Amino acid sequence: MITLPGQLAIKTIHGRNGDFNVGRLATSIGEFVIKNAELDQYDEGKYDGDFIIAEIRPASYVAGGRMVIEIRAHLGGMTISSSDDLSGDEAQQLTPQEVDPVDEETAPPAPKGKTPARKKRDPRDPLVDTTPFGAEPPPPSPDAADEALFGLLWPLGEVLKLDATVDRRTLREQRDRLTALGYRFEPLSQDWHRGKA
Repeated sequence: MITLPGQLAIKTIHGRNGDFNVGRLATSIGEFVIKNAELDQYDEGKYDGDFIIAEIRPASYVAGGRMVIEIRAHLGGMTISSSDDLSGDEAQQLTPQEVDPVDEETAPPAPKGKTPARKKRDPRDPLVDTTPFGAEPPPPSPDAADEALFGLLWPLGEVLKLDATVDRRTLREQRDRLTALGYRFEPLSQDWHRGKA
């Protein structure tokens, strides 16, 4: 791992799986494409700071009838010192025909000889349901969906930091739900703050 000062330009792309962000990190040793999941929390813009580069590797994908080969860096962390908006020219330099990282991630095939994992049973299954005969099960609480979405982060506090190790779809759902609940992302502290009413 190395830590370098640099500028991360983030662009929001509207894909079939929803909005996602891609970045381009300019440093003294070169320019790298960044597709870390945590970028999906940030607004489009330029972010100056120190960046911990955990890995640099080549990557390729096909988009719009062309094959793109790029050098990607995986960030192990970052400290943001300032942020600014992207100019029109800067936004155009970041290609709009990016493949959504969710589509790039494919589930590995099950190893031969292993049986697939069993499906969880529905709690209403008569072999699992322990509700006494004739009694109605209690209705789910209105917060049950949020509790399931946020897991250990539930109940939500005034300030919270999302776990970037969850899968990208879950991180995006958490981002969208926090926005709907009136939270805002603070790039300098890299956490979410409940908005003032």
